[in-house]
Amino acid sequence: MKDLFLVGFLFLIVGIILILFSLSSGSEGKIKFAFGGFIGPIPFGFANSPTMFKIVIIISIIALISFLLFLKFFYF
Repeated sequence: MKDLFLVGFLFLIVGIILILFSLSSGSEGKIKFAFGGFIGPIPFGFANSPTMFKIVIIISIIALISFLLFLKFFYF
């Protein structure tokens, strides 16, 4: 259980560092955003750019597959 907490905490820290890096880059222009995840076996995503949408769906599918593999190998 501590390993899962550590992985989640590391993801949180990396996300905060990426946000701070993007804020400090000082580039002015269009901002692209994307948000995604999965509900059950169905991946979903929202984005204001088709490229970002494809990336977030791919990441959501990879997260779903890794979650299912984790369940298969560690809980069954």
